[in-house]
Amino acid sequence: MEQLLVVMMMIVIGAAIGGFTNHLAIKMLFQPHEAKYIFGKRVPFTPGLIPKRREELAVQMGKMVVEHLVTPESLKRKLQEPAFQETIQAFVNQEITRWLQSERTVNELAHTFGYEKIGKKAEEKLQSFLQSKYEEMIDENGSKRLADVLPPSLIGKGEQAVSMLAAFICEKAVAYFGSDEGKQRLERMIDDFLMNKGMLGNMVQMFLGNVRVVDKVQPEIINFFKHEGTKELFENLLQAEWEKIKEKKVEEIESLIGRETILSSIGQVVKKLVSIDQLFNKSIRDVAGPLQASILQVIPVIIERAGEFAAEKMEMLMQKLKLEEIVREQVESFSVERLEDMVLSISRREFKMITYLGALLGGIIGVFQGVLALFM
Repeated sequence: MEQLLVVMMMIVIGAAIGGFTNHLAIKMLFQPHEAKYIFGKRVPFTPGLIPKRREELAVQMGKMVVEHLVTPESLKRKLQEPAFQETIQAFVNQEITRWLQSERTVNELAHTFGYEKIGKKAEEKLQSFLQSKYEEMIDENGSKRLADVLPPSLIGKGEQAVSMLAAFICEKAVAYFGSDEGKQRLERMIDDFLMNKGMLGNMVQMFLGNVRVVDKVQPEIINFFKHEGTKELFENLLQAEWEKIKEKKVEEIESLIGRETILSSIGQVVKKLVSIDQLFNKSIRDVAGPLQASILQVIPVIIERAGEFAAEKMEMLMQKLKLEEIVREQVESFSVERLEDMVLSISRREFKMITYLGALLGGIIGVFQGVLALFM
């Protein structure tokens, strides 16, 4: 019985020593977190292995991630997977559809990105652009004849406009003098003319008797403007003036009209054609909604091309991102406590099994020691 107790004591002591030494070894991986000193001398095995080698650990983890985990080849394969591309396409389609159906105005959207009164600023930029382009044109072509500056198509339209303007003048003159307003105006003009002629005016009135002069003059004036020769006369006069204008230098025409007037007119025309401020006050749905089908059609092509481009440039992109340095800096920024928690959260069960295994081996060694002690 006494011999059995000796063996049992050996087993218990061996198991306790084995379990404790393994548990201590595991603890020494992390603790103490800082070096300990006695009489100015650093205590051996302080700090623990991981705190002591944290910088080296960070470097090795960065290399491991780049060389074995997140490699350019693995990312290329992921980008080229049909399932991944379909997932990205569905997500992009959903997001773009949500944006295109938004009731927010373009100005409100710009406000979210930190831009205020973008419509007004766009108009100002456009006006400034037109002014600079106009000034460049004047500096370059100011000394040239207008005929040398205008394109042939515009000169041809000017020739057509001369004929149309002559016909327009005659047509409007016939309509005006044939109206009651025109007849009254003509009558006042005739009366003023006859009154200024004194005796001659009275003689004309006596000669016509009860018939008003305007009744005689109005039909003749209308016939005058209806006559083909009148249109030809106006056309020749306008053509002569058009030829004079074409021979003038661009800077002369500008001085006659005025630069500010020209720029103001150009700005007003552009503003009517492209109402930028009004456009920016419309909802995104009203502006981009009609283009939704076209936009969604090109999304698969864009995603495919973007994936191909990213796959081709993946190695360079990873070098530019310096992923290894990111991992190293991140690990270095971790506290020792956090590193310990990270490792233990993964390997706590294995560490316990190592402790139990040490106790088991210690117990087995205790058995052999006890047996040996009995035979000695």
